[in-house]
Amino acid sequence: MKLFNKWETNFEVIDHGLKNYINLNPIIIPRTGGRNVGTQFWKSKNNIVERLINKLMIPGHRGKKHRISSGHNTGKSITNYNIVIKTFQLIEERLKKNPVEVFVRAVENAAPREEITTIEYGGARYSQAVECAPQRRVDLALRNMVQGSYSQTFKSKRKMWECLADEIIKAFNSDNKSNSIARKLELERQADASR
Repeated sequence: MKLFNKWETNFEVIDHGLKNYINLNPIIIPRTGGRNVGTQFWKSKNNIVERLINKLMIPGHRGKKHRISSGHNTGKSITNYNIVIKTFQLIEERLKKNPVEVFVRAVENAAPREEITTIEYGGARYSQAVECAPQRRVDLALRNMVQGSYSQTFKSKRKMWECLADEIIKAFNSDNKSNSIARKLELERQADASR
């Protein structure tokens, strides 16, 4: 069985910390509607491509763009389904590789290992470096990819699938111009400074 009836998913996740949280079970149409998910923490049982489609539905807001970006594709799953198919076709044309594998490697590269949290001690607030949970690592990587590609489409004539393909390819190559890689490096630098 192939994903979208086109691409194989029989490869391994290299990052051992994310192995249990990136689901590559073969599924023809990655749209289960949450039928196999019991609670919030079971979302890692969904296929990773379905989680990308779900993230595309609500890209979230970044700074002052909240008015424009929130609720842009809410509930239109077929629109996001088609965006992901066109994105993967574009990645396959450019790199001549399996786009699902490229996407998984991009998620592995973009997942931050550390982040900071605020601790209040004696009325003063301090930032403290903490390790990032594997589930949250995947969530942050997907969110940063989607937000970076959405911010590129605003006030430009570029299509969403072109921007998303660029973001995934840059994250696959660990390029600092990728939004997700830049956010990861910034988070890890802040965590390093607050040790």
